[in-house]
Amino acid sequence: MRDPPPRKPATGTPGVLPSQALSRLIQAGHIKALQPIQDDQLQPASLDLRLGHRAYRVRASFLPGRRATVRDRLEALGVYAIDITGGAVLEKGCVYIVPLMESLELTGELSAAGNPKSSTGRLDVFTRLITDHGVEFDQVPAGYAGPLYAEIAPRTFSVLVREGSRLGQLRIRCGEPAKSDAILRHLQQEHRVIDANLDEREIKNGAPVRVDVSGDPESGLVGYRAKAHAGLIDLDRTDYYPVNDFWDPVYTRNGAGLILDPGEFYILVSKDPVRVPVGYAAEMMAYDTLMGEFRVHYAGFFDPGFGDPEAGGQGARAVLEVRSFEVPFVIEHGQVVGRLVFEPLTEPAERVYGQALRSHYQQQGLRLSKHFRMND
Repeated sequence: MRDPPPRKPATGTPGVLPSQALSRLIQAGHIKALQPIQDDQLQPASLDLRLGHRAYRVRASFLPGRRATVRDRLEALGVYAIDITGGAVLEKGCVYIVPLMESLELTGELSAAGNPKSSTGRLDVFTRLITDHGVEFDQVPAGYAGPLYAEIAPRTFSVLVREGSRLGQLRIRCGEPAKSDAILRHLQQEHRVIDANLDEREIKNGAPVRVDVSGDPESGLVGYRAKAHAGLIDLDRTDYYPVNDFWDPVYTRNGAGLILDPGEFYILVSKDPVRVPVGYAAEMMAYDTLMGEFRVHYAGFFDPGFGDPEAGGQGARAVLEVRSFEVPFVIEHGQVVGRLVFEPLTEPAERVYGQALRSHYQQQGLRLSKHFRMND
């Protein structure tokens, strides 16, 4: 007798699926894994993705295109395979493709998006999600059924990873969630999602995120710049590495702004605290050519409850991963460097950022990734 087909999960109204809806997808077989999915992989509105046991070093980044799978392209490229079961080093300046433990079998109403985890982005480990027949990075089309892969390109530090390491996360959407400037203006009025007095005209294609380069009132510390030559970072260690071995502090220039040098990687912080109401999820738009010659925020997902007083997050600011491109560029205090887009959840979240979770950045100001001892 054949097993009955998995039931279609109830997802509710269009929006981002919270953790309990993701759990239902797992139970129904729409999210699968080579090893059982752990409870702590379920974040308030996303799922942590785990590396499989093998990585492939490739000469260049690629998308498979509509007529090919990722494995088709790997075979054509003649790649070098690395067993990472017990740990292996991914060298900076190289590109790797890693099959993930998780795979998908989505219904036609569900699509998904990938993003690096916050700690991955703060190490300048460029991580993107790839699917078979994919024509875009980090995008999983509605109804996709197949494996998932991570493209990993360490830019500043070489990193030690192993089977099960979590560098990326997956957010699943039902239908087309409503997004508009009018909705965002209402959120700003009701919840003050950017804790500042914004003019309605400033809310355009998202809420403006402004950079703080005025510095700490006492020390003048503005942020950190990654050292060009530093040691190896084990991605599974937390509160371990001395800051000064990997980062140089950056101080204010007496109100003259901050000069970003080409090719350098900086950790800065937003001028204004950010709040994500518990009924919403948010995403930082990584780059807008109208804002300047730099990229901001590699890891763009903000979970429901981030910075929200209901979740114990009063005053949480957005940490910004910043890399300048071809020319030196001056950013001024209060300059808009990114925009936050908010999407409703399909149903109220049973978990929110900071409540009973190991949320490392709930009340943050300027902060490096969890791998570093910030109190040294």
